[in-house]
Amino acid sequence: MMAVWLGDKIPDDWPDINTTEGSINLCEYWRDRWGMLFSVPTGFSPVSTMELGTLASLIPEFTKRNVKCIALCYAECSVDLDEWIKDILVYNKLSTLGYPIIADPINLTIDLGIQDLDQNFDCGRAPAGRSVLIVGPDRRLKANLTYPGTTGRNFDEILRLIDSLQLCADKKVETPPNWKIGDECMIPATVSEENAGMKFPQYALKQVPSGKKYMRIIPQAQR
Repeated sequence: MMAVWLGDKIPDDWPDINTTEGSINLCEYWRDRWGMLFSVPTGFSPVSTMELGTLASLIPEFTKRNVKCIALCYAECSVDLDEWIKDILVYNKLSTLGYPIIADPINLTIDLGIQDLDQNFDCGRAPAGRSVLIVGPDRRLKANLTYPGTTGRNFDEILRLIDSLQLCADKKVETPPNWKIGDECMIPATVSEENAGMKFPQYALKQVPSGKKYMRIIPQAQR
């Protein structure tokens, strides 16, 4: 089994994939933008129907963050994605999805290492878990969240994660637990005291019993 690890680059020769909007090359699809792949185990299931509807309703939020979305559905069990999309739109009171869905016969799911081995469908294969893969403009994997098929995802957390990834990439900071836009950030421990003072002259040093000067707080770094 292959897998894509954090920091791995989506290969230039990744084969084109079949989607509900025709054949797509992921490198071209995400070129110069942030990308998100959002997988579901199968079609015609209640949680997946609600998740893909929620994703569609939030496309303006992802677009505002320069994120281009694509979904993936395990399709070896002959799921009719066109019929399922009708259900998604009607149930979630939508007029359009706003993103393509990959009809994956297991190949991409295995290559990405996002199978949920606790599930085993009648066709004999473990489908994708509920994964969120976020790729930067450099086409390197920046984050990978995977939930089991039983548990729907928290979209507020996905958007918060993207905000953190983009801020940290731009300003070279770190974000603490439960951070959201407007909160304080941290200077990475790998930044020397001298460089920290030059780049973040207004940082506040918090004392800790070890005496080590690594708890360095800065105001929200504006993007």
